[in-house]
Parts: sequence; C-alpha cells; structure tokens
Amino acid sequence: MSKVKVWDGFIRSFHWLLVAAIATLYFSAEEGMLELHFTAGYFTLALIITRLVWGIIGSKTAKLSALIHSPVAAIKSFTSNEHKAGHGAAGSYMVIAFFALLIVQLTSGLMTSDDILTDGPLVAHVSSDIVEFAGWLHHLNFDILLYAIVLHVLAIVIYRIKGKNLVKPMLTGISEQVAVTEPVTKSPLIAFVIFAVCLVVLFTTWGAEPLSYLLG
Repeated sequence: MSKVKVWDGFIRSFHWLLVAAIATLYFSAEEGMLELHFTAGYFTLALIITRLVWGIIGSKTAKLSALIHSPVAAIKSFTSNEHKAGHGAAGSYMVIAFFALLIVQLTSGLMTSDDILTDGPLVAHVSSDIVEFAGWLHHLNFDILLYAIVLHVLAIVIYRIKGKNLVKPMLTGISEQVAVTEPVTKSPLIAFVIFAVCLVVLFTTWGAEPLSYLLG
C-alpha cells in the first residue's frame, strides 16, 4: 500500500493541543490555579467548537458522520485486521464519548463557582441549585474523563501490539496501512481561521479577566 494522508493539519493539531489543554486543566485544578484553569478551559472550548464545525465542513476523515457505526460493526472491529482511513468503528465510539465528556465538562465549568472569588460566566444566569449541581458534575465528570483517557491509551497499546500504529499517523498525517482511491483530507486553513476567531471572541469576553491576570 502507498502512503496516504489520512489526517489534516487541524485534526492533528487539535489532538495534541487537546492533550496539552487537559493536562493543564488537571494541573491547575489540583494546584488551585483558577485563572490558569479558566484560561485553559476557554482554550479547550475554542478547540471543541472548531472541531465540531470542522466535523461538518471539513475533511472526510474529520466528518462527524464518519463516526456513526452500528454496535455490531464496533464489535467486529476488535477482531478485524481491516485498515481504513480515519477512525475505525470501535475508535469512533471512543471519540464520541470524548466529545460528550468534554462538552459536559466545559458546560458545567461555565456554571461552577468556588463560592469565594471565582465564578463561571454563566453562574449569574442560573439558579443556585444549578450552580451546585454543575460543581458536583464538573468534578465527577473529570474523573470519568481521566478513566476514559486511560482506556484510550490502553487501546492504542493493544492496537500497536496487533500491528497497527495509531500514534504515527496522528503525528505525520500519513498512513501506510490504508488504500484509498481519492483524497480524504482538505486544507485546514479554514479550520485554523475558525479556531482563531473563537479564541479572540472567548478571550475578549469571558476570558479577558483570567487572561489579563496571567499576562500581568
């Protein structure tokens, strides 16, 4: 099989920036660095918004529709040696789970308060009961997210043992294990423009205060 580009530049950047963002969120929460935590949260929100938009208008392998598979297909993919461009059926379920967990984490964070100095930007717009629930959910969901990350890493190791390297294509964008007859990626320029716009909007509104604190 010839070398095939299966992941565009934005998808690869999204993956590794998300890794860094989640690590920062974890570290800042553990150390009580709330300004950094909120800043990393808004950065992650910009990433997720852009990824969802790119999942509609972007590369074939980035499409959200490409993540839809039947449970039967997901089960069969565990034993199949088939190599396809993009996420396999089982991997697609993991990606969907990550999207759901991250959306819950970010949404609940916007409505969370430490009851001392720092409130999420939506706290003033919801009831105290919702704020309390959001805080509980924010902590619980992050624990679930960490378990999902461990499962994801374990799956990568298992696939590597089976002879499928999932890390290298996410670094280079190139796979030597698939055969396609037409391009599956698009130029990521539009995605990066959307991401930049999201960052500007978030950091000139909700994120202005924590960002100015960090930069000051």
